[in-house]
Amino acid sequence: QVHLAESGGGLVQPGGSLRLSCAASGSIFSVYIMGWYRQAPGKQRELVASISNSGSTNIANSVKGRFTISRDNAKNTVYLQMNSLKPEDTAVYYCQNVNLGVWGQGTLVTVSS
Repeated sequence: QVHLAESGGGLVQPGGSLRLSCAASGSIFSVYIMGWYRQAPGKQRELVASISNSGSTNIANSVKGRFTISRDNAKNTVYLQMNSLKPEDTAVYYCQNVNLGVWGQGTLVTVSS
């Protein structure tokens, strides 16, 4: 059974940075496509970034140039580096094993002065 646990969220000022981590357990992590999604209050969940098992990445236009996704297969962990954060980035951020459709519990990111 696959389990995902996000961490690294919190309160940050506009222009600041955060790095989210998603630790996976219960399966062979390296073979799966992993994704980061976010859901702001009153809005639908949206894809932020994904990374394939070979390391190819897909970044949403809204965060391109500011956010980076990466993975460390030795640590069964996927990361989301978020720079130049804006108030509109405020949301609950979720990690997903895309192939299996498994979600983490989410971590809240609040960008506010």
